[in-house]
Amino acid sequence: MATDLRLKEQLPRLTDRIVATYRSIGKASHLGHCPLPRYEEVIAALADLKEILYPGYRRREGLHHGNITYYVGSLIDSLHDRLTTQIARALQHEDRVTTSHNCQESRVDYEAKGQAITVAFLERLPELREILATDAQAAYDGDPACRGLDEVIFCYPGFDAITVYRLAHELWKLGVPFIPRMMTEWAHRETGIDIHPGAQIGSHFFIDHGTGVVIGETCVIGNYVKLYQGVTLGALSFPRDETGKLIRNRKRHPTIEDRVVIYANATILGGDTVIGHDSVIGSSVWLTRSVAPYSTVVMEEPRLRVRSKTEPQTATYQI
Repeated sequence: MATDLRLKEQLPRLTDRIVATYRSIGKASHLGHCPLPRYEEVIAALADLKEILYPGYRRREGLHHGNITYYVGSLIDSLHDRLTTQIARALQHEDRVTTSHNCQESRVDYEAKGQAITVAFLERLPELREILATDAQAAYDGDPACRGLDEVIFCYPGFDAITVYRLAHELWKLGVPFIPRMMTEWAHRETGIDIHPGAQIGSHFFIDHGTGVVIGETCVIGNYVKLYQGVTLGALSFPRDETGKLIRNRKRHPTIEDRVVIYANATILGGDTVIGHDSVIGSSVWLTRSVAPYSTVVMEEPRLRVRSKTEPQTATYQI
């Protein structure tokens, strides 16, 4: 069937209607001369950072102590330029949002600030490798199905999400807006694990299976903590001020002390909730209050009703 040219004549009017919404619904568009961080560049930086953290596992084969310095040096140089630009854009965007100034009005040298933050971030990579090594070891020690650390690095979505979180958290501590959330939300999409970059997480952290785990911004998690799939460490409520706006910058999420194990689909809520060290939280538990160290918290045993297709009566079993 041939194209109906009369219908196509409606498209300019449609275009005008759409463009009109860019003024009437301005909050859903970004027009002007202040560039935002580029999503593709941030994700490319993540790939380079993983190549540095875990050399030989991903893109480049044949690495050895004779050529690794040159290879890592080239990655660091590329990351310096890429992150400097993207962090500068994020800082500029943040100032525009908070001060309502346009780009031409600001006299801040965002590029210089972006470079200083980038170098400070890259300086943290050796320490990040150390703590991520403890996370990989925790995954191997905590999963009898795991055959080695290579399997953790190649295959475990929980470890991948933790890697991205730890990178994003360093940028978060350095005051970088926007980009840390871009990183962790990418990891959320890829792994099903949602870790806010503001959360504080100790060493030897292991997320087993992982899908559906949620860790909120103000969570504090100690060392040697293990979570299973579906665990939520969330907020109990969202307090508002007298105008009805959310009150931000308060501790809203729980504290999990050292050597705690939290099993699948448990939900722990509230900024005042503290799970004492060496505790075990059972599957599907709902907690909104603190528990003492060395506690075991489980749901009461349910009653299971099984009806046989061959027997008319109903049998009830205690499990």
